[in-house]
Amino acid sequence: MNKSIGLILIVLGAILLIWTGFTYTKKEKIVDAGPIQVSADREKTVNWPPYAGGIVLLAGVVILVTSKKK
Repeated sequence: MNKSIGLILIVLGAILLIWTGFTYTKKEKIVDAGPIQVSADREKTVNWPPYAGGIVLLAGVVILVTSKKK
């Protein structure tokens, strides 16, 4: 069980190191006055620091190395 968690964390950490964020579009209502509605598309960005991927990768390596062999 610990080996699989370690491998998942290693893969997730590598992905977080390579892919440092994403952008999505959200439709927001600007004016809502009865039958008249005005909306606008706004781009939102979600970013995480590259060291977060390194920490997750390192945690996966530590879990994988310290897991007991059967």
